[in-house]
Amino acid sequence: MEHVTEGFIPVTGGKVWYRITGDGLGVPLLVLHGGPGGKSSDKDPLRNMGSERPVIQYDQLGCGNSDRPTDLPLWTVERYVEELAQVREALGLEEVHILGHSWGTMLASSYLLTKPKGVKSIIFSGPALNSRMWERDQRNYLKQFPQDMQDIIEYHEREKTTEAKEYQEAMYSFYKRHVCRLDPWPKEMVEEFEKMNQQVYNYMWGASEFTVTGTLQDFDVTERLVEIDLPALFTCGRYDEATPTTTEYYASLMPGAEFHIFENCSHTPGEEDPEAYEKKIRDFLNRQEEVKEERNMPLHTESE
Repeated sequence: MEHVTEGFIPVTGGKVWYRITGDGLGVPLLVLHGGPGGKSSDKDPLRNMGSERPVIQYDQLGCGNSDRPTDLPLWTVERYVEELAQVREALGLEEVHILGHSWGTMLASSYLLTKPKGVKSIIFSGPALNSRMWERDQRNYLKQFPQDMQDIIEYHEREKTTEAKEYQEAMYSFYKRHVCRLDPWPKEMVEEFEKMNQQVYNYMWGASEFTVTGTLQDFDVTERLVEIDLPALFTCGRYDEATPTTTEYYASLMPGAEFHIFENCSHTPGEEDPEAYEKKIRDFLNRQEEVKEERNMPLHTESE
């Protein structure tokens, strides 16, 4: 394993855990995990890039190895944006690439709209940049499942009994098609779901992927993406909750943005096809730094 450093950073509301993998000379990559209420992945293939650039993960407040306060006012986009700025400052990340996954793209876009300095590029992995579009896409997926499964989900969400076993089993059937298509699921991924902070998820999002009732229900940055003047890469899996059609639409809103689909993958290509995921992200990041080096090359005159 590459050189690894771990620790805790004081932020508004508590302390958050971070891990830095590698000590390469490239511009660091800061990874924002999904959720809300999720955690960093110990087996994230992006950590393999540590010899080229430091790869920084941190568990957002309330998540994973970080403090888990229960104060509802802490669970806002604004506070998580503030937290991200505090993490960057504490780790001295003057220059940084940012990758957000799922909810992490909501956090990344909101942060970038504050116009922070030193961000070199942004990667939107499985993006969720408009809550209602996300909800619509999941509802369309749900129509492809057996009617009895649809009825179970509708009944328990209406009755607010989503902890019921048959509801959880129906959700798992959905997840196996659109979140992770590996069979069986990797042990770590099962643990990530078990460790999900349900208070944060339910308060900010809602009962399920297809019913948005929390504080994020009106989240929409699509009209403001044009304000993010950075090299950008949008990625998704062919069967992703972040559908190829919607992800490509988001990419079209940022001039010059790149778009890529991971075939045979759903929402977690880092688990489903780690080699392809790592390669695509590595190639994108390296190209951004090659452009920088070309710009900094001295000009030569003919007399030279």
